[in-house]
Amino acid sequence: MRKAIPAALVTVLAVHLLTGCTETARSAGTDTDLSDSRIPEKASADTTIAVGSPETEVALRLSGQIDKLPFKVKWVRMSGGPQCSEAFRAGELDVCSAAEIPSIHARWTGLDTKLVAAEFRKDPRRHPIYELGIAPGADVDTLEDLRGKKIAYSPGQAQGALVQRILAKAGLTEQDVELVELPSTGDVYPTALGSRQVDAAPLGGVNIKRYVTKYGKDGAKTIAHGLRDDPSHLWVPTESVKDPEKAAAIREFVEFWARAQIWVDEHPKEWIEGYYVKDQGLSREDGEYLVKASGSPDIPADWGPAIERHQETIDLLAEKTGNEPFDAESLYDRRYETVAADAVADGRKDS
Repeated sequence: MRKAIPAALVTVLAVHLLTGCTETARSAGTDTDLSDSRIPEKASADTTIAVGSPETEVALRLSGQIDKLPFKVKWVRMSGGPQCSEAFRAGELDVCSAAEIPSIHARWTGLDTKLVAAEFRKDPRRHPIYELGIAPGADVDTLEDLRGKKIAYSPGQAQGALVQRILAKAGLTEQDVELVELPSTGDVYPTALGSRQVDAAPLGGVNIKRYVTKYGKDGAKTIAHGLRDDPSHLWVPTESVKDPEKAAAIREFVEFWARAQIWVDEHPKEWIEGYYVKDQGLSREDGEYLVKASGSPDIPADWGPAIERHQETIDLLAEKTGNEPFDAESLYDRRYETVAADAVADGRKDS
């Protein structure tokens, strides 16, 4: 069952709901087939695309590639599902970095989008994006111990889908736990855990390290969920890839994006200093932790396995939310399928 939101966090959640309210609608989406539409070889130099991928912007700048983009890019400091979907609806964004969940909820809320690049992690179970944070005194050592516990839950985001998958793996349902709806922004989840307002919550990034450092003396810990949680995509509104000039610019951007992922992996010291320390304001120690935790990128030339896993997520969420399942294949613009992997291969040949 789902529990009422703690009063101390109502204000934070209200802001989240105002910015992402369309994500909870259950209207039917659209399915535009672009497979027969040809993408021009090159975009004209005066083509402009708006991109919400802050990490890519920094990687291209640090690697010296940003001035080599053969078209104009308007960089927008946003990424992730709720922000990007609203910008897509407003016609203010052409490309966004996001996990697998936003495209699913976009379909269910009538927003027509496509995925044009896919990235995963090598050895993803050793390098998960999330760990399950456990509150001090919660008495949770295994996933099965979640029965009867309060779990932070963010519907419409990757963390929300992960909670559902964790419950399924543990043989539990929503009726076996209390889902407390909270936005997974900033330090909301670590704070809710540390104050024992919830018993468990998926933590990502530096929050994993900081949570245990801050509350470990009280008995706080994290446990592994043992699931793949590594999908990452470049996500676009379908209107952008229906436009021939923008479609060409996006294809070239995917090439630059892919090479940037490899540059980051091969230049950890420069990435820690340039991104985590100077851009994000983290300590060097935090940056080193994040680089080690991330492992290395896996950019496939074949999206088949990714689409199969995406379908499993769609079917699970459809069952849990009452939305209609749909074909995961329809979310992918397979005209772009080999673009990123080919760019990486070509870059390695030239190096």
